[in-house]
Amino acid sequence: MRHLDFIEYRRVETQEDFEDIEQLRYKAYKAANVLPVAAPSMIDEADFDPHAYVFGIYYFEELVSTIRLHHVNPAHPLSQSAGVFPDVMEAYLDAGLTLIDPARFAVDPDVAAELPILPYITLRPSIVAAAYFKADRVLQHVRPHHAAFYKRVFYAETVVDRRMTEIYGLELTLMATNTHTTGEKLLKRYPFFDSGVHERRLMFGRQEAHLPTTPLTILPSARLVAAGKITGAVAGRDY
Repeated sequence: MRHLDFIEYRRVETQEDFEDIEQLRYKAYKAANVLPVAAPSMIDEADFDPHAYVFGIYYFEELVSTIRLHHVNPAHPLSQSAGVFPDVMEAYLDAGLTLIDPARFAVDPDVAAELPILPYITLRPSIVAAAYFKADRVLQHVRPHHAAFYKRVFYAETVVDRRMTEIYGLELTLMATNTHTTGEKLLKRYPFFDSGVHERRLMFGRQEAHLPTTPLTILPSARLVAAGKITGAVAGRDY
C-alpha cells in the first residue's frame, strides 16, 4: 500500500505518449525474449479501439510499466485473447458474459528487480476495470510458467492449459478470474487492488459527459478506501 503513494496512472491517448509506451514494450519484451515475430510494431490497431484502455504507470514520475485493457462484451468482441483462443472467447460471449482482457503487459526490466511489487501495481487497473464495468471475468493469457502467480494472486482458473501462438512463436495459457465468486476475498486479501468510484470514473469514464478530456494523472485511491474515508467496490453492486 505504501508504494501506491508514489504511483500515478496515466491513460495513454496522445502520439507522444504512445511512442514512450512502444519503447517500453520493446525494451521489456526484448529482455524477456518474447518479441512478436509477426508484428512490425509494438503499437497496433487494437491500441486505438474504442473499448481499449492503455495505461502508463509512473513511479516517482518515471514511466516504469504499462498495460492495455479491453472491455469485451457481446456487442464489442474485439480482444487480444480472441486471436489465440477464439473458441473460448466465442463461448463466453455467446453466454452473454462481459470480460476484462489485459494485454501488452510490460515492466521496465531495470526497475523490476528493485520493485518486486510492480507487477501487482501494473495489473491493478484490471481489477479496477472489473468493478467499473461490472465484468463477469478478468482474463489472463500468460506463459505457462506464470500461471501459478495468477492462480495464487487472482484466484484464476485455467481455461486452456496451453496453446501455441503464431505472433509470439510460443505457448500461452488462458486463465480467468470469476469476479462474482472471488471478488470479495481478493480485495480483502489484497486491499491495494480496491478503488473508489471517482478513481474508476477517471480511469474508464471516456464517454461520460462530465469528463470531456482524459485526466493527466490518476492517483490510486486504495489507501482512502482502507482508511474508511471513501467506499470501495461493493459485492453485489460492482462484482
